[in-house]
Amino acid sequence: MATKKTFFTIGETAERCGVATSALRFYEQKGLIKAIRTSGNQRRYHATTLRTVSIIKAAQQLGVRLEDIADALTALPEGRNPNKRDWERLSKRWAQSLDQKILELQRLRNNLDTCIGCGCLSLKSCLLFNPDDEVASHGSGPRYLIEGIPSEDKPCK
Repeated sequence: MATKKTFFTIGETAERCGVATSALRFYEQKGLIKAIRTSGNQRRYHATTLRTVSIIKAAQQLGVRLEDIADALTALPEGRNPNKRDWERLSKRWAQSLDQKILELQRLRNNLDTCIGCGCLSLKSCLLFNPDDEVASHGSGPRYLIEGIPSEDKPCK
């Protein structure tokens, strides 16, 4: 019967998680993961770190910012291996942000060839779609991509 390994070197952890060793050092620097040091000052990562790094990678692939990942990870109990319930809680925290990004991407895709509401694409078109630069009063940036193109029943915010 094989014994279960409790601590991994930085190279073993990187290989098991599919990341570079520099990523592990970066995550550690940002407080996302922790390592202990041997008497020779070599890093050793607890087996629970494997799951934590997997959560970080999954969240990054979803487009979650490292700051948001760090905030979510602080809610996990110290030293306990994150479980399915933990992942469900973490992912729910990010769902609203992801829904907003999806909406923005859909608007971008659907309106790539039209005015984006900032007055920068075509002076000729902007005179028709955005006379007197009225859209600027709604905020900076491409307002029609952010808020959607206004219609008669749903004016721009």
